[in-house]
Amino acid sequence: MGSLLDETWTLWVAGGWLMIPLALLGGVIYFAIFELYLHLKKNSFYHVDLNELGHWIDVPGDARGDVAQMVEFTQRGIASSAIARGRFEELRAAHMPELQRRVYFCTILVGAAPLTGLLGTVIGMLGTFFGLSVSSGGNTIDLVAGGISEALITTQTGLVLAIPAYVMISVIKKKIGEMDQFFTRMEILTILKMEKSQALKS
Repeated sequence: MGSLLDETWTLWVAGGWLMIPLALLGGVIYFAIFELYLHLKKNSFYHVDLNELGHWIDVPGDARGDVAQMVEFTQRGIASSAIARGRFEELRAAHMPELQRRVYFCTILVGAAPLTGLLGTVIGMLGTFFGLSVSSGGNTIDLVAGGISEALITTQTGLVLAIPAYVMISVIKKKIGEMDQFFTRMEILTILKMEKSQALKS
């Protein structure tokens, strides 16, 4: 365990001062992603079975949880399908834009990680060329090696931060898509129920 910490510290120091903003950026990235993931996990009403959802729309009194409030909101005092569609637009507006904004914010942060690593590459290579230009003898090797290490370590760190985060964002986008599909299915079933009721009355 001690040797692992020593190696990690050695790599950290070799990466130069840019490792500090990379660490801060990584903390912000994964905090934002995990917060969004837990928010979607907590509000998992969109995982309701399709048959159960159809039953709840037909018999609103049997609905449970957040879906019960949505069913009541989209059916109470609705006189036409146009009004029902307007209610579903309000329902989407209450959930989707905020989630999409947060995903967009997370995507920007993740995109900044490899770019910050690339900045470290440029700084490291500049240090390498500076070492080649001003040093002589055995000191040249140390300066060049330090510049190359800084160039490679910051790039690697940026990629290590970004790749898992991109995967997690893909999972989150999939869940947001499932939520949007849930609203679409719910809207279709509600409109069909209203059309059947109007057909029976006429």
